[in-house]
Amino acid sequence: MSVQQATSHGVVTDSVRPPEFSRAERVRVLTMTAAGSVVVGYAAVAALLALVSSTAAHASFSTTGVLTAAAPGWLVAHHVPLRFDGGQLGMLPLLPTALVMLLVYRAAASAADRLGLFEPLQARSVVFAISGAHAVVGSVIAFLMGDDGPVRATPAVAFFGCAAVSALAAVAGVAQRCGLVEVVFERIDPVARRGLRAGALALSALTAAGAFLLVLGLVSSWSTTASLFHPVGGTIGTGLGIWLMCLAYLPNAVVGALSYVVGSGFSIGSVVVGPLEFTGGPVPAVPLLAALPEEQAVYLPLVLIVPGVVGVLAGFSLRNAAETPRSRVRAVLVAAVTAGVGTLVLAAVSGGALGGGVFNPVTIPAGLLAVLTFGWVTVPGVVVAWFSGPRPPRVVEPEPEPEAEPESESEPGAEPELESEDDAVVTDYDDEVEEFEEEDEEYEEDLDDGDPDEEDLDEHDLDEYDDLEEFEDEEPAPGEVDGSDEEDEPEAPDEPDDAEEPDGPDDADPDLADKPR
Repeated sequence: MSVQQATSHGVVTDSVRPPEFSRAERVRVLTMTAAGSVVVGYAAVAALLALVSSTAAHASFSTTGVLTAAAPGWLVAHHVPLRFDGGQLGMLPLLPTALVMLLVYRAAASAADRLGLFEPLQARSVVFAISGAHAVVGSVIAFLMGDDGPVRATPAVAFFGCAAVSALAAVAGVAQRCGLVEVVFERIDPVARRGLRAGALALSALTAAGAFLLVLGLVSSWSTTASLFHPVGGTIGTGLGIWLMCLAYLPNAVVGALSYVVGSGFSIGSVVVGPLEFTGGPVPAVPLLAALPEEQAVYLPLVLIVPGVVGVLAGFSLRNAAETPRSRVRAVLVAAVTAGVGTLVLAAVSGGALGGGVFNPVTIPAGLLAVLTFGWVTVPGVVVAWFSGPRPPRVVEPEPEPEAEPESESEPGAEPELESEDDAVVTDYDDEVEEFEEEDEEYEEDLDDGDPDEEDLDEHDLDEYDDLEEFEDEEPAPGEVDGSDEEDEPEAPDEPDDAEEPDGPDDADPDLADKPR
């Protein structure tokens, strides 16, 4: 039945409800998974040795001998160094290790699916079961090989070496199914995630450039390469063994070419090969080494353009990782650290001791390679990401308003500018006052000049005023209203007039009747 499962890290998945297993059933599934990964890996190594020994000339083939010889090969596949009378084999092939890790990866993923695991903590049982089985088997094989045998191994080194390789592959197998990837990326901000992705792409690009350079060198010296595959007096078994050895050490050769592209180079005994340094000498008769240059050439340093281009591409891919240039620079630094750490690990597991002869040791300078990779990604990447990405809009701060300056002497005839509404109101008021004063002055001048008609009118008004005073001295009749009151406070036409008016013109004052109104 389809249900939604909420994991401990907050991820809700729509999947099929896992079946319920008892403790005994879980133990059985984990035991079969761990033992199966060990047995299948051991059987693959034994089958490969049986194929080589069956085709080799003057070789006796027996099942017991093949199974016994497969034990050191199984340790080599887990990257455990071996010791023998002539020295130590520390430069181990990477392809068998990659195949063993792929086998463990599939076994762990199958066990997680069968048990219905979806929590990060549930992955512990699968990882511990597989890594513990490989560690125990590896230490037992190293112990049984003894200290007096032709090939020897240190049990402690075998224990931790087998455990580390198998545990790393098992974690990768259950990471997606148990939500380990989500747990890791939830604790990383988006800018750092972009940097990790860009760093992985930069490491892949540098590795691809190294592989292309290796192929180009083999093709350019194909005659030497073909002659090394078919030595004089060799048989089919000899050619097959050489071909399998080159195939097993092919990843090591690619890492060496990667170191050459970056600029750190590598060395085989006293032979030093690099784009800026070259020291010739004898090398093993291995077809892969036919790609080495025979002498220093002027055009060889041009290969350093490749890591610079990779750095530019890394910076260009991070141009939109963040809005601010500083955040993009941080993403470039994360990418550079990722690529540098990746090259450091690859260089550390690709070289090592190679017996006790003139070809010992095979060295790929891991520290120098990591530093140069970091520099090639950082310098051009930072420049490109800084200038090619978007920039935040510049915030313009408002300019402070200038303080009021004292009024300066203006030119004659120039009108002063109004700075505010208050100043405009004051100016209008001043204009009105000036107009009123001018009108007052004109009125006073008119009074001073005085027209004769106006003087006559004033005298006539005075005579009328004297007549009115005589009329007021007389005692008014009851109900009569004073004439002055009629002039000062006229009554409204709608209101009734309570005062009695004179009956006719006879009652009026004869003197007032002759006066003009």
